[in-house]
Amino acid sequence: MTEQSLRITEIFYSLQGEGRYAGLPTVFVRLTGCPLRCRYCDSEYAFFGGEKLSLLAILEQVKSFQAKFVCVTGGEPLAQPNCLPLLTQLCDLGYSVSLETSGALSIEATDQRVSRVLDLKTPASGESGRNDYSNIQHLTAHDQVKFVLCDEGDYQWAKFKLDELNLASTGAELLFSPAFNELQADQLAEWILQDRLPVRLQLQQHKYLWGDTPGH
Repeated sequence: MTEQSLRITEIFYSLQGEGRYAGLPTVFVRLTGCPLRCRYCDSEYAFFGGEKLSLLAILEQVKSFQAKFVCVTGGEPLAQPNCLPLLTQLCDLGYSVSLETSGALSIEATDQRVSRVLDLKTPASGESGRNDYSNIQHLTAHDQVKFVLCDEGDYQWAKFKLDELNLASTGAELLFSPAFNELQADQLAEWILQDRLPVRLQLQQHKYLWGDTPGH
């Protein structure tokens, strides 16, 4: 039987910049390829190329960093079917695993031990029509839902989706993040406070530390 493999853009060690584990040393496994083309994408270099690695080789690289947290990201990692066994094997080895996914592909088959970070695309992203809302029924308190907001229109849309999809009932952590260099964080903070939304304001810490440099 052919050994399972994935096309990998990079594996690196850095601080998690977003979500529940922000600030914690983390190994990032960035898979190559994505079917979406969000206007503000900061990982376009992961759309093509990459290196084909066996799951064993990936796990060996992850182990070398001696970290507790692992984030599987992209691109869109679920676009490669062998992402699923990678997630399970990472969990089996005792890592605290998160998956950053666009929400355009089903999360149903992902290991329940993984914290799925579902990035619902807003109108200004140019890809809101790709959201697979059937994913909402699979969310648990272990997961996170992220909205990257470019302007007030995105904010109003996301606020509406909170109610329309009854996201609070999923138990998932709800994150509102300003698109870097597009929406001012203090403005978003004021809107959240004004409307008393049950969400966390999220800033991309890695960008404040290192800018848009790949590998951070």
